[in-house]
Amino acid sequence: MSDRHRIIDITLDDQSFVRRNPDVDHERRVAVFDLLQENRFALTGGAEGPFRMHISVRETRLVLEVRSEDERDVDTIVLALTPFRRIIREYFLICESYYNAIKTATPSRIEAIDVGRKGLHDEGAQLLRRHLAAKVDVDEATSRRLFTLLCVLHFKG
Repeated sequence: MSDRHRIIDITLDDQSFVRRNPDVDHERRVAVFDLLQENRFALTGGAEGPFRMHISVRETRLVLEVRSEDERDVDTIVLALTPFRRIIREYFLICESYYNAIKTATPSRIEAIDVGRKGLHDEGAQLLRRHLAAKVDVDEATSRRLFTLLCVLHFKG
């Protein structure tokens, strides 16, 4: 994969967290690791990477600060979070059910909850990809991982 259209470093705004949760921290670490291993991130304005990115939530907006490999500002992508509220809320509820189920539920019940969890995750990733489309081209796997990171930033304990 070409370095011109990829993220090589990603940081999250830790101030967005009210408190840490081991399950959420695990999801964050996995999403960052997987994202850095393989991603497609091509800015539509023609700027080429590789890119470093800082993700934060400021008030009611998702902010993606895109920098060059040598830390020069390249672009700042700002998205309203309103379109994501319902999916994020439902995703948190089903994740909570999933984490509770893996402790005591039957394998078939866990699998059923996981199918719903993955479906909501896919829906959120597709919505994110559509909202990013005017500024950046991302593949499906990259949008899924970015959606995970968006959810991590929304987690309030």
